Amino acid sequence: MKKVWQLQEAKNKLSEVVERALKDGPQTITRRGQIAVVVVSAKDYENMVKPKNSLAEFFQKSPLYGVELDIKRIEDYAREVQL
Repeated sequence: MKKVWQLQEAKNKLSEVVERALKDGPQTITRRGQIAVVVVSAKDYENMVKPKNSLAEFFQKSPLYGVELDIKRIEDYAREVQL
């Protein structure tokens, strides 16, 4: 169950890297001894980038939910613009 691959090896065995990402989880690829990229399954990627809640749920869980705001519109005129 290899999880770290050197770039050259990963290029030569790309199918195996992909299969292991699908079965065993993220596969790390190094270049010149430094971590360069991580190969993950599409399912894992979707779980990482998918928002946990909707925007409405986010605001409803806010500690400021239900607080009355005193919002007033300024009745000033807009500044003049030369065209």
